[in-house]
Amino acid sequence: MVYLEPPPQLLQLLHESLPSSNPTSDDESAEILAYVATLASSIEGFEKKDWMELEPYLSTLPTFNGGSDECTAVIETFLSKYQAVSDNHDESSDEEDAFGGEQITDIRFSLAYGGKILLHQTKLRLRRGHVYALVGQNGVGKTTLMNAINNGKLEGWPENLQTEYVDSGSNVDPVHEAKNVFHHLMNDTGRSEQDCRSILEELKFTEVMMKGTIGELSGGWQMKLRLAKAVLINADILLLDEPTNHLDSKTVKWLEDYLMSLKETTVLIVSHDTQFLENVCSDGEYHTQLDNCIDIQLHLDMSNQQCIIFFIMLLVIHYEKRAQWGPHRKLVHYSGKMSSFVKKQPQAKHYFELATTDLKFVFPEPGRLEGIRTSTQRLMEMEGVNYRYPGNDKDTLTGIDLKMTLSSRVVLIGANGAGTHGDTQPSNPNDSRFFIHHNLRIAYVSQHAFYHVEQHIEDSPVSYIQWRFKEGFDKEKIESEAYRITPEEQQAIDDYNLEGIWSRRLRGGILEYEIKKKNVREKDNIYVSKDELLSMGFKHLLRQTDEKIASKEAGLDLRPVTTTEIQKHLDDFGLAQEFGTYGKIRGLSGGQKVKLVLAAAMWNCPHLLVLDEPTNYLDREALGALSSALNEWGGAVLMISHNKEFYSSVCTEEWLCADGKVTVVGDSSEREMKAVAKKKTFEKEKAADEILDAKGGNTNSNGDKYKDATTNFWGQTVSKKEVRQFDKAKKKGDIALMRKILQIPAGKVMPGHEDLGDGSAK
Repeated sequence: MVYLEPPPQLLQLLHESLPSSNPTSDDESAEILAYVATLASSIEGFEKKDWMELEPYLSTLPTFNGGSDECTAVIETFLSKYQAVSDNHDESSDEEDAFGGEQITDIRFSLAYGGKILLHQTKLRLRRGHVYALVGQNGVGKTTLMNAINNGKLEGWPENLQTEYVDSGSNVDPVHEAKNVFHHLMNDTGRSEQDCRSILEELKFTEVMMKGTIGELSGGWQMKLRLAKAVLINADILLLDEPTNHLDSKTVKWLEDYLMSLKETTVLIVSHDTQFLENVCSDGEYHTQLDNCIDIQLHLDMSNQQCIIFFIMLLVIHYEKRAQWGPHRKLVHYSGKMSSFVKKQPQAKHYFELATTDLKFVFPEPGRLEGIRTSTQRLMEMEGVNYRYPGNDKDTLTGIDLKMTLSSRVVLIGANGAGTHGDTQPSNPNDSRFFIHHNLRIAYVSQHAFYHVEQHIEDSPVSYIQWRFKEGFDKEKIESEAYRITPEEQQAIDDYNLEGIWSRRLRGGILEYEIKKKNVREKDNIYVSKDELLSMGFKHLLRQTDEKIASKEAGLDLRPVTTTEIQKHLDDFGLAQEFGTYGKIRGLSGGQKVKLVLAAAMWNCPHLLVLDEPTNYLDREALGALSSALNEWGGAVLMISHNKEFYSSVCTEEWLCADGKVTVVGDSSEREMKAVAKKKTFEKEKAADEILDAKGGNTNSNGDKYKDATTNFWGQTVSKKEVRQFDKAKKKGDIALMRKILQIPAGKVMPGHEDLGDGSAK
């Protein structure tokens, strides 16, 4: 019986390569041939010496009596047949050869990341002046291929080609962000001061921006700077990785016009903005006659009265997996626009329709909010608020009157620099009014989503969430600048002799906090109003207290941060165990990192989800899943996005930022009330001994009195050896050894392991 499942086409080619006199119907022969075909599928390239390594296995066929020469002839035939088939299937038959253009590269290569093969013996052919859209799902290796091209790391890549890579901005580099904008552009391009100033002014950079650092620019302006650099360098091949990320509509139009003006530069684009890809291949009256062309430009050479036609074409290079190729993907070329590609590959229709997706996200419903009984009662409100950028003496936005409810589905729209992002701050706090519900839980996903995980790239996604929430609240949020206690505030706390804030109550409509002072008995604790504590300078301390109380209301103090519980949560956001439990964050694609950040943000069951440019990095399938999940979810949504297709599928209310004002268009109608009280219980995981008991195994189980070891007291992942030692100590009830393994200091209680005590018991 044959247990292996080799690629069917390889197995068929191997059978065809055998002499007709060689029977292969018996089980032993079938098993040998299946094994040889499986080995052949892992061979990279078509070098004869590599394929001859199959000879020792193939020669064991019971009826192979012709010696090594006969076996060698079979392998040579097998290799020839496979190479011919591979050449026929590497590309679509309707590629761009009919439209010409100088061929600048025609290579065959394999590509891997870490230990994972992304592409296997695939072909890549590029022509000068053509535009290529590199299309595939998150995680298939599009950015990895871009980097390999830019660094000349592909086998057979021509050394004479100059490339310029415009990355997506996913990597945060403090050294790069500290550079001066204008000097950086001049130094990296080698162009004159006039050239650099001209392109920056064309992109609406102000003098202040040019003199400032890169890190002071918002995501949109940083992308504009990278594009400006690419324009000035004018390379043979322009690599654009998510170029529309963070850009407003006017800049996207400028980029489209620039790409359509190129005649000698080959462009390779990775983008999940399907409309952008479709636009760069549209030219009104022409594309109905020549469906494959982006643009047709006529140039009249007056010296010889010749009319030269430049064809600017779009071709789709698609990551595909087919049965005859085995387990690996190859690149397949399709000529024509994105819409033409979808006609040829109907299963890829999700590139145009957000709703056509099999992927599903499941958001946890928000819990009860004290005093909120309907989905239209206000959660947040502001009246007469002005905002300005730090360091400016002029307000960017004035007289803002806004409110949000659980029914709110709001998009904040404005050009880059209009004040839509969080860099602005209120400039008149004493002359305006704010209201934020004291138990409101807010989840925030930044436009630079990767800043959330950049300090944890060597950890797994599960370990990151364990570190962030193991203490029963969001540690990352508490340590952020908005919550971090300043030295001045700490001095005020010490001067007040404050030991801590123990609880909070709402009395007569006024929030009061229970204050415990040092060297004062607990029964002598006092309650102080929020306004009084704020006047003492305890702003960040109160924010931390409110956040911890809100987390407790969500049940985070009871929710286990075990691998199983977290992976179950990650599954709800499309991050499989392969990546969530066993992979490292460093190895995730941009889209997978966004899924992780989104899953982490939703761990505390928020009432309000704030998404800053949520379409960045996510593929079309994931965007469809996100849209559906937001529409089904019972919390409020506030997003900043330039992607109208996406935000219009979710938001019914628009806040338009323009000319220093915020105008509200539309409204959010009442929705089903899902933020209701729920019993804070979580299913307890069975210990290994308990599972054995259930199956009639070990009957001496001590139950699950003590939790498993995953991270130690300092947040570091426990090694496998330490886990085994901890399990042995747990069975013996050796608390001292368990505390030692978890590195719990004397006199301290580790959150999540309270049963181990503080070490004082003997």
